[in-house]
Amino acid sequence: MEEYTLLRQFADSWMLLLLFVFFIGIVIWVFRPGASKEYKDTANIPFRHTDAPAPTRDPAKSSHGGDDNPAESKEARQ
Repeated sequence: MEEYTLLRQFADSWMLLLLFVFFIGIVIWVFRPGASKEYKDTANIPFRHTDAPAPTRDPAKSSHGGDDNPAESKEARQ
């Protein structure tokens, strides 16, 4: 039997079955009981430790003169 034909038959039968079982396993893992607490905790990570806003920079203490406006043209940046 030719190698391509053998691999094609394997992919059409056993590999298809293996990947289907793997997919069903992932779906069961995601929707298992008790997983919602873990997902809610992970989803709330960006909202943790927001006790205070980010500090504002003092223009007088800036090392480049306190002007935070970007240059208007390419020539002004040089």
